Amino acid sequence: MPFLEHLAEFRRRALIVIFLFAVCTAALYFFVQPVFDFLIAPVRGSLTINPITTEVLGAMNVRFSLAAWASLVALSPVITWQFLAFMLPALKPKERKWVVPTFAAMVVLFVAGVAFSYRFMLTASFGWLAQQGAGFITFMPTANDVVTVVEFLLLIFGLAFQTPVLVFYLVYFRVLPYETLRKNWRTVYLVIVMLAAFIPPDWNWVTIASFAAVLIVLYESSMLLVRVALGKRIKRQAAEAGGY
Repeated sequence: MPFLEHLAEFRRRALIVIFLFAVCTAALYFFVQPVFDFLIAPVRGSLTINPITTEVLGAMNVRFSLAAWASLVALSPVITWQFLAFMLPALKPKERKWVVPTFAAMVVLFVAGVAFSYRFMLTASFGWLAQQGAGFITFMPTANDVVTVVEFLLLIFGLAFQTPVLVFYLVYFRVLPYETLRKNWRTVYLVIVMLAAFIPPDWNWVTIASFAAVLIVLYESSMLLVRVALGKRIKRQAAEAGGY
């Protein structure tokens, strides 16, 4: 399509997402207490009192944040599909067969990442942060702080679980050859450990080790997927390079 038609298509799909997000957020604004209770359930043990607010607009901001976060999670399949559908005309026929599997994989992996963080990471991470002022700081977190930390921890694991999709398309679109990634696994592992040390908000070794371990497992799983799905291309490229 001409450039202006691409812009019109992008605007149409963006308006769909914005409209649905606004409607969903407005509706959920009045029903955020169950969302709040669900989100902070894993960190209740670290709270001596209910989270407080020190601002007049604090409660409203927390309600809006919770409603927006819940809407984003609920609409993530729609947002993902709109993005892939916008990219679809730019793909070749043989590339389009991967659109539906990619959509399914991205949604499942994001939900799996959020669930993993909620079930295994929140309690340890938040507990470590809460203990950093033990003995000289009274821990009375605001509701906004608690919600922000919890949402961030859930989000980064949801995004981290997209690693297989990222690696697959880096190889598929020849951005990075499979053999390059395979031979430089030590460098990849080092980058993963550095990301695990700096991305999470806490320096708890449990969080760092778990985040690094998850990324490494996902990376190796994605390399296996690439090897199986693109095996013929990998062998052909290796033969052309004199590897076989």
